[in-house]
Amino acid sequence: MSELAGDGVPVAVSLRVLRLSRQPYYRWRKQQVTESELVEAYRANALFDAHRDDPEFGYRFLAGEAEAAGQRMCERTAWRICRDNQWWSVFGKKRGKNGKRPGPPVHDDLVKRDFSADDVNELWLTDITEHWTDEGKLYLCAIKDVFSGRIVGYSISDRMKARLAVNALDNAISRRPDAASCIVHSDRGSQFRSRKFVHALNRHHLVGSMGKVGAAGDNAAMESFFALLQKNVLNRRRWRTREELRIAIVTWIERTYHRRRRQARLGRLTPIEYETIMNPTVSLAA
Repeated sequence: MSELAGDGVPVAVSLRVLRLSRQPYYRWRKQQVTESELVEAYRANALFDAHRDDPEFGYRFLAGEAEAAGQRMCERTAWRICRDNQWWSVFGKKRGKNGKRPGPPVHDDLVKRDFSADDVNELWLTDITEHWTDEGKLYLCAIKDVFSGRIVGYSISDRMKARLAVNALDNAISRRPDAASCIVHSDRGSQFRSRKFVHALNRHHLVGSMGKVGAAGDNAAMESFFALLQKNVLNRRRWRTREELRIAIVTWIERTYHRRRRQARLGRLTPIEYETIMNPTVSLAA
């Protein structure tokens, strides 16, 4: 319109030819981005950040995360913005043949199914498991040191968010502060691909590694620990509350698995005994 006016064509003529009203045009010239459009842009940014961190969240959870970030909106508004931008929960869309939705890898596979280490804090494995209680699901994220099989960090929550994995990593570092350059291997779950978890790895100077989608063997050593937990704790009885199950998990890890369960690959020693013999300084510190 401005170019036509510069060429000598009156604005009124251009508006009439384009079938546009004069008043809305000049209102748009005065303020090209309206206040409502700016508010929606801020809301969309908050929803997108939450969706990128936790792709399994639906619009209701995303609205809650956006409100925590300072962008409050009703659920209907969150649904409309998510619909317009095609931000859907991974659980709400049709899945692939293997039942999983592939996510973009953020790390290369540095382990290649070689679950061995010559010393502590060389290779850690991590994964998330879940179990039902009468109150709902309880999620456990655990981190295992391949050298001794010891669980160096874990986090338990009623929600499977990226924060669950970050808390487990922070817990491991609080016990093993000298773990810089340690490889942390996981699957390609959204929690381990999130910006929060990647930032936590960088903050603690750790090296990320990821297996392939749908390849359980790429993290088999961690799956074996969860199989023991399932057999010895989770499936032993019906759990009424999340707190009841949480106490049982922590008790089994710290008292039974670490101090009483002997492993053939460790020469029939427990993880604590093996670390005490092979690296007493780290064992006492942890």
